[in-house]
Amino acid sequence: MMNILITFFLICGLIFFSGGTVGILRFPDFYSRLHPAGKLDTFGLVTTVGALALHVAFSHGSILTALKICLIIVFVFITSPTATHAIVDAGVRAGLRPWTKPVVGEETE
Repeated sequence: MMNILITFFLICGLIFFSGGTVGILRFPDFYSRLHPAGKLDTFGLVTTVGALALHVAFSHGSILTALKICLIIVFVFITSPTATHAIVDAGVRAGLRPWTKPVVGEETE
């Protein structure tokens, strides 16, 4: 039963990582690309590393190692959105403009 739960978490992590990758490749500008990088990659990492913690706790019986992995999850869950915000702030300070949909009949830069 635990192997099914671990596999489910790994598949969920893979789906979130894949969605983040597609979002990074498909979105048009710097700011909209950071959204999937910040959200989906964080949750993909949380589910994948959570599956690792479950595997270590139940297969190897090492509760201390599983708790250390959970601390890594908490650390990443806090720092990843903070890093994404800092990158967006750096983009704003550098003068990067957000992408706007071109209007028909107007000249582009």
